[in-house]
Amino acid sequence: MSKRDISGLTVVITGAARGIGEATAELLASQGATVALGDLDEVLVKQVAERVGRGAVGARLDVTDADSWRAFLAEIGEVGPIDVLVNNAGIMPLGSVLKEPDAVTKAIIDVNVHGLINGTKAVAPGMVERGRGAIVNVASAVGRVAVADGATYSASKFAAVGFSEATRAELRPHGIDVSVVLPTIVQTELSAGVPAAKGVKSVTAQDVAEVIATTIRTGLPELWVPRWVLGMTKATGVLPRWLQDKIAGAFGADRVLADRDESKRAAYEARVRPPAG
Repeated sequence: MSKRDISGLTVVITGAARGIGEATAELLASQGATVALGDLDEVLVKQVAERVGRGAVGARLDVTDADSWRAFLAEIGEVGPIDVLVNNAGIMPLGSVLKEPDAVTKAIIDVNVHGLINGTKAVAPGMVERGRGAIVNVASAVGRVAVADGATYSASKFAAVGFSEATRAELRPHGIDVSVVLPTIVQTELSAGVPAAKGVKSVTAQDVAEVIATTIRTGLPELWVPRWVLGMTKATGVLPRWLQDKIAGAFGADRVLADRDESKRAAYEARVRPPAG
């Protein structure tokens, strides 16, 4: 039931220098899309765009800054009107919320929440004018099932889900699909050192990219990676809370972030955490 052909679309992808964003750029370009890639790491994102080819462009983008969005859109203007926005940029510093520095809390909310709000405000008006478009917000499984030692991250992804649902209702009359993608543990730098829950294999950035492509084609409101986790989550969601907690404990799902290997996360945490002081 395909409703949108990816070939010929112009797609903006945030957080495109690494991981899911990079994999999505490569996949969509291979399917005939023109991709415009934004990332805080200007050098790396331009290298990704050059490697992707097929008319891809890359430019610096700080998703937390509305002015940066305006500058980014001006720089990539050569690609033409934007058909699809993939709000993928996100950070995941982990740890007890009681020990989380205020600057880290702010950074998580700024990137994961304000980032996709800023992106929507910057790109959606043009879609409204043309009467068509699609926005895909990359959230996380913890946007539906919160986990200890990632309280602010969970909150930010719950916000991403809520924003997606609200804007879907708001923008649907204008011909715009808004969708949310919820991956479990993905084999990228962001999830370094985080174990998968029992019975749930970690997925790759390519797996998530393929689901994003499906979301663009179909306009479905919510897709999980892997897809089958959605059914399990809905089934357990109707159970009493005490039983939900017991099931989560049996699968180790309530401990996946707390049981992380700090040594494997050191490089990532150092890169995404604001400087102390």
